[in-house]
Amino acid sequence: MKTVCDPPETPVRGTVLRGMRARVESEVAMAATEDHRDTDATEEWRRGLYEQKPERDALFTTISGLENEPLYTPDNVEIDYDRDLGYPGLFPYTRGVYPSMYRGRLWTMRQFAGFGTAEETNARFRYLREHGQTGLSTAFDMPTLMGYDSDHPKSLGEVGREGVAVDSLEDMEHLFAGIPLSEVSTSMTINAPAAMLLAFYICVGEGQDVPRDRLRGTIQTDILKEYIAQKEWIFPPEPSMRLCVDMIEFCAREVPLWHPVSISGYHIREAGSTAAQELAFTLADGFAYVEAAVERGLEVDDFAPRLSFFFNAHIDFFEEIAKYRAARRIWAKELRERYGARNPRSWLMRFHTQTAGVSLTAQQPEVNIVRTALEALAAVLGGTQSLHTNSFDEALALPTEHAVKIALRTQQVIAHETGVVNAIDPLGGSYYLEDLTNRLEAEAYDYFGRIRELGGVIAAIKENFFQREIAEASFRYQTEVESGQRVIVGVNRYEDPEEKEIEILAIDEALEQKQVDRVQALRSRRDARAVEESLARLKRDAAEDGVNLMPAIIDASKAYVTMGEMCDALRDVWGIWRETPVF
Repeated sequence: MKTVCDPPETPVRGTVLRGMRARVESEVAMAATEDHRDTDATEEWRRGLYEQKPERDALFTTISGLENEPLYTPDNVEIDYDRDLGYPGLFPYTRGVYPSMYRGRLWTMRQFAGFGTAEETNARFRYLREHGQTGLSTAFDMPTLMGYDSDHPKSLGEVGREGVAVDSLEDMEHLFAGIPLSEVSTSMTINAPAAMLLAFYICVGEGQDVPRDRLRGTIQTDILKEYIAQKEWIFPPEPSMRLCVDMIEFCAREVPLWHPVSISGYHIREAGSTAAQELAFTLADGFAYVEAAVERGLEVDDFAPRLSFFFNAHIDFFEEIAKYRAARRIWAKELRERYGARNPRSWLMRFHTQTAGVSLTAQQPEVNIVRTALEALAAVLGGTQSLHTNSFDEALALPTEHAVKIALRTQQVIAHETGVVNAIDPLGGSYYLEDLTNRLEAEAYDYFGRIRELGGVIAAIKENFFQREIAEASFRYQTEVESGQRVIVGVNRYEDPEEKEIEILAIDEALEQKQVDRVQALRSRRDARAVEESLARLKRDAAEDGVNLMPAIIDASKAYVTMGEMCDALRDVWGIWRETPVF
């Protein structure tokens, strides 16, 4: 019976349909014969057709080295929909943490910003907000990341070079001048001195009459991944973990909309790890923070909903999407079944994604726009809640305004022009994608077992387990690139000998002296007695177990004690930590 939707059966179309039916009937009849009974159709296709044609001389593995079959079908992939996929917004959250995903709300669009003094970065913040950015993302310079003030001898030549210099509450006040903290979500990428930067931010909010319980944002604080990959630590692992748990406990009680830890795989991947290592090591760190907070006496449902994650979006498109889906599924299962979380919000893995800085090339840098667009698309198809797109010139310098605007427009094109946001998890159920998801999950659990055998994350760090695994993966990848097996466009193939230089951002050298003068002027006019009393209290509290350090750090911030002075006080009590090198 025809419907109004059926096109008229023209003579030509009718002939085609009859021919198709005849072929189908013939194939069905053949399948019913003894010769074709109980055969593996995929294997038959491989032997009878695929292997009759030679393959290209190329690597058919993911960028992490996972082998790929030429074709994925029900014959070689088992999909249990209810167990492995489910529905968005429902356990195990493979398909997304929210029921409506981007049909309800787009991801937060962020661009990393930070250079020079607070005034220069404030101007960049305003520029990005004017062009449609929906969240602020702050990069700090190396002295700030390492807990040194700008006038410290070790800071010479580094002030404001790869991020903004923040020495005190005064700098933070300039950084967010004219930006209402009640209206923005702010991300801050800092770890060892994260408690001081959070305290500065809380004080700026109070100065704007924004109460603590209305501040929204994320501070990275993930000190474990510093020991594993990024190497920007100050104190030994045990007191560093104490400071992290202090922040988790404080935020759970007083800053409930804030994410006190952004458990980060990004830097693990940038150090050269595989996707499976990024997935496993990041989640292992997350479990370590959960266990430390529970050991402190916190109920898991009191803090777990505010733990967030930060992943890399590398260039291997499907592997990255599978990584995010596996991460959600593992976190949900472990929080519910191992840690006993009863609040479904504790099971949700919400994460920020940044496109892969390590994939950017100094050669033919405009090609990086293509790389970034594909990486950002993978993050969106993987269900990210927040996204930063790298600028095409970042292999050469901090980005120019022109490059930053293109990076932001990349996200906006994905959101508004491609149609990928119209359906939730549109690639879910793909045989290839589900197989990758399952394989990455299995590799992660294998790593979890090995880490437990070593005594946990901190013990594994001291044994250099993570560092060796990453070094070996990085060596394998670099060997593939240098041999030409792994093609990098513009680097080891399709080079351009007539390539022209592009304009890059230059940091005014005078800004360093300006920042040094500022911090020294601050010290000369503040209340010296209040500073001494604040530092003495901080040392006393740090030397005593069970005392949360956040109140002392906030009081010191209000007295305009500098970040470096607070870190020095904690160095006096806790000492510093040096890693045994891995060769």
